[in-house]
Amino acid sequence: MTETYSDRYEVVVIGGGAAGLSAALILGRARRHTLVVDAGEPRNAPAAHMQGYLSRDGMSPAEFLTIGREEIARYGVELVQDTAVDVTKAEDFTVELASGRTVHARRLVVTTGLKDELPDVPGVAERFGRDVLHCPYCHGWEVRDQAFGVLATSPMGVHQALIVSQWSKDVTLFLHKVTEDDLSDDDLRRLAAAGVHVVPGEVAGLVVEDDRLTGIRLADGSTYDRQTLFVAPRAIPQTGLLEKLGAEMNETPFGTYPVVDPTGLTTVPGVWAAGNAMGFGEQVVNAASGGYRAGATINGELLMVDLDAAP
Repeated sequence: MTETYSDRYEVVVIGGGAAGLSAALILGRARRHTLVVDAGEPRNAPAAHMQGYLSRDGMSPAEFLTIGREEIARYGVELVQDTAVDVTKAEDFTVELASGRTVHARRLVVTTGLKDELPDVPGVAERFGRDVLHCPYCHGWEVRDQAFGVLATSPMGVHQALIVSQWSKDVTLFLHKVTEDDLSDDDLRRLAAAGVHVVPGEVAGLVVEDDRLTGIRLADGSTYDRQTLFVAPRAIPQTGLLEKLGAEMNETPFGTYPVVDPTGLTTVPGVWAAGNAMGFGEQVVNAASGGYRAGATINGELLMVDLDAAP
C-alpha cells in the first residue's frame, strides 16, 4: 500500500464507544489530527435505552453513538469502521487494520471494551437487554417492583440478589451452579434479612409467553413465576492489543485489565486505556469521563514534547 499523509496521525483511538468518542472529541477540539477505528460492536447494543447518564438518561445507545460521531466530525476527527488486528511500537505506533490499511500514530488510546459471555441457559441470550438483565443501576428503575429472579452461576450471585432487592421485595435466588454449601453464614443471614427466597437446583430454561418472560423452569420440571431475570455475564476484556504491546496487566475477579494511572496511562509509554478496556465497572458516563481525561492528558503531553524539541 502506498503510504499517504492521511495514514499518519497524532493520535489513533481504537474503539468508538463512549470512551473513544469522548477522547476523540477533546483531541479534535485541541486540533490534534486524530483517527477513530471502530469495529461497530458496542457492548450495550442489546439495550433499548441507557440510564444514569445525567442529561442523557433514557437515550438509546444507538442515538448516543450517532450524536457522538457527528460531534467529533465537526472538529475534523476521522472515523473508520474497521478492526485493529495488530499494533507494534517503534518510534511511533503502527496499527494494522482488518481491511489491510496501515496507520501510524504518536499516541494510542485503547477503548476496545469487553464482551459479555452469558450463562448457557436456553433463552437467556435471546432476551438479554429486555427482561434478562445484568445491571440494576442501568435497568432497575424500569422493572421496579416486578418479580425478580437472580441466576447464581457463582457465589457472587448472592451479592447481585442483595443489590437488586433495593428495586423489588420479591426476589428469588436460583442456585443454578451453586449449592447452599457454597454460601457463607453471612450470605444466608443477609439473604434472609433482605427477604430473598433461595431455590436450589439447576435452571433448565425460561418460560416465555407473548414475547414476555413469565417464569423460570428448573431441570426437575418445576417452574417459578418471574417477570425479570438478573444474570451475571462472564466479562471477557478485549485487551489483546494492550497485552501485545507489553502492558502490565492486573488480575481481578472480573477479568484481567491493564495497570493504569489516574489518567488512564498504561505502563507502555504513549498508550492510554479508557472505558471497559481498563475496568469492569466503567459505565457509559464513567467511560466518557475516562476518555476525556485521556484526551486532555495526551494533548498536554504532545504539546510539551514538541516545545521541548523546538530549536
